[in-house]
Amino acid sequence: MKRKAENEVKLTLPSRSSNESYARVAVAAFAAQLDPTLEEINDLKTAVSEAVTNCIVHAYPDRIGPVTITVGLYAGNRVRVQVRDKGVGIADVKQAMEPLFTTGGGERAGLGFAVMQTFTDRLRVRSAPGKGTAVIMEKEIRKR
Repeated sequence: MKRKAENEVKLTLPSRSSNESYARVAVAAFAAQLDPTLEEINDLKTAVSEAVTNCIVHAYPDRIGPVTITVGLYAGNRVRVQVRDKGVGIADVKQAMEPLFTTGGGERAGLGFAVMQTFTDRLRVRSAPGKGTAVIMEKEIRKR
């Protein structure tokens, strides 16, 4: 999405699990300006929840670091959410986006990116080892 946002907000939080619920509600509250349906807002909250959880679990496995969320509202009732970290990064983004792939081991299902893709219209991931990851999600809110 190359156009300039009509409205935008940026929020930076420490990668604590207690902040995940705040992040998804903050994004939902900002996106409410577009008058989304309950289903649309829940889709957005679920995608944001997965993105922020990935930062908490994978980007900063042994420390607390910044998670920056930028939400932009665009013409055509589009919401763009970027969730960015400065953590360990992803060596192979394509592999990481494969369903069931996880570096987390244990109880991790490896479905985070698949969930984000399911609940948004467009998903892009940029990452570099040692530099962090940016997850960009876009969703169109239907006009009523």
